[in-house]
Amino acid sequence: MVKLFIILFNLWALTVTLSPKEFDFENKTLQKELLKISETDQAKWKEIPFPENPGAYGAVQGKFLILPESNDLKKYIYAGRVNSCRQGGCSNPLQTLTIETPEYFDYLIVFDSHFSVTQVKVYNYQATHGQEVANKGWLKQFQGYDGSRSLTVGKSIDAISGATVSVLGITNDIQEKTKLLKNLVEGKN
Repeated sequence: MVKLFIILFNLWALTVTLSPKEFDFENKTLQKELLKISETDQAKWKEIPFPENPGAYGAVQGKFLILPESNDLKKYIYAGRVNSCRQGGCSNPLQTLTIETPEYFDYLIVFDSHFSVTQVKVYNYQATHGQEVANKGWLKQFQGYDGSRSLTVGKSIDAISGATVSVLGITNDIQEKTKLLKNLVEGKN
């Protein structure tokens, strides 16, 4: 009985230690990118708060920020995380953590004042496969996306052999976050 308890405790401890870290908004690379995007030495980014009922938006692993500019043009940023599981793939933040915990990557989306994507950047890739989604040339295909059309991998978005889970994860997340940003700013739930 004691051996069984020790084995179960060790499995639980291993599961807890393999859990992915929470998204780090103080990450140096992220802060450097935010300064670069703001085109100033001291950016005054403000978080766009979620309404009282965050469950209406599902689990969001990131934050929306706004940089109000003096000429009424605004920049919006979404900085967040996409889970890409080890073998078997999934981008489900509600997934039960097991020994096969999800791998992830952190990225940001820059939107203009009309909620159109101007830039996507993967700045922290912590998965063993699929790092090709961090390629600037591949990410350029999201520029101009405003949510008015559907993004389909293999049609409007190039597929990447060996990076299927990451490609699907970031494509779906960009679509969801574009829609969510519009709803948050325009006050729709």
